Amino acid sequence: MRRLALLGSTGSIGRQAVAVAARLPERVHVVGLAARRSLESLCEQARRLAPGALALEEAGDPARARAELERAAPGARVWVGPGSAARLAAEADADTVLNAVVGAAGLEASLATLERGARLALANKETLVVGGALVRQALERGGGELVPVDSEHSAALQCLAGRDPAEVERLTLTASGGALRNHPDWRRATPAEVLAHPVWNMGPRITVDSALLFNKGLELIEAHWLFRLPWDRLAAVLHPQALVHAMVTFRDGSSLLQAAAADMALPIQLALSWPERWCAPLPGLAPETLQGLEFSPILPGRHPAYDLALAAGLAGGTAPCALNAADEVAVQAFLEGAVTLGQIPEILGRVLEAHAPQPVESLEQLSRVDAWAREAARGQVAHA
Repeated sequence: MRRLALLGSTGSIGRQAVAVAARLPERVHVVGLAARRSLESLCEQARRLAPGALALEEAGDPARARAELERAAPGARVWVGPGSAARLAAEADADTVLNAVVGAAGLEASLATLERGARLALANKETLVVGGALVRQALERGGGELVPVDSEHSAALQCLAGRDPAEVERLTLTASGGALRNHPDWRRATPAEVLAHPVWNMGPRITVDSALLFNKGLELIEAHWLFRLPWDRLAAVLHPQALVHAMVTFRDGSSLLQAAAADMALPIQLALSWPERWCAPLPGLAPETLQGLEFSPILPGRHPAYDLALAAGLAGGTAPCALNAADEVAVQAFLEGAVTLGQIPEILGRVLEAHAPQPVESLEQLSRVDAWAREAARGQVAHA
């Protein structure tokens, strides 16, 4: 029986994880829930699941929020305020923590999970993009376990199955191309056009990043840390059908690929069950489904935000932290109508150029870099 603490439980991945747990009550028991600011939704989940621990990161009235959470789950431990999700990850009676927190705030909770030797089912992209070096150190110190939830990384995990990285010639992740793959002028696309993703139902920031392929660049940074592969053995291709999620080519010339319907229920469940496979959360693919699959290269210069993510990954150190923070600001500005889509990579490029990367040393250092990059990006937005 998995004792699961779910961080970001009211978001897209969090709600799907709750559904997975509800379908498998004999295998998964939810013992903790954490949300950023959605008090009403968190209380509803608490009344339904009766966890032993609850956390809310942001509350206009902390005392009122605490009282409502205590009423929703009598006897539960309750934390309210910044750092609450990390406290829950560190102290809840959970052998598995699924981190679906959005943004760089998820890193602290990920480190707390790994430091105490628990399984981290990771759906928070920034944990590895921003703090990959710290995550590796926490794994070594605490003896925890890191299992990815992202569909492409879950696919890669299944293909690699613990093989020695030296046996891998190349790991290739796929990208659907997002909502703008056939757009005549992506730089002028509207928020409504960008958010209409043809395959995945995701939050607004990741949907914008997907349209720019920035998200795919970040996924390659994650893969570098997850699977300990050098950059010359990592690649991505466009695959509009979104059925094949990753492919691994080994040094003997053999290739393995993972294919499944585009549904997050499978990677969420697999992050809980791995290396076991539980009953199917969705139907398997019929062989004829794989007819006519298309793959094409991501051409240099065609997706400048993707190129910038790769450049930050290659630069290493604090460069991905700065780029990620700038992206959060620029994407929000686009969604609010302050900048065009085409201006996002321009803003990212200027912030990255102004940043002098340093080796990653601590959460405090990354917090300073994050704050600097956000302020620099706001300045770029103001002058856009």
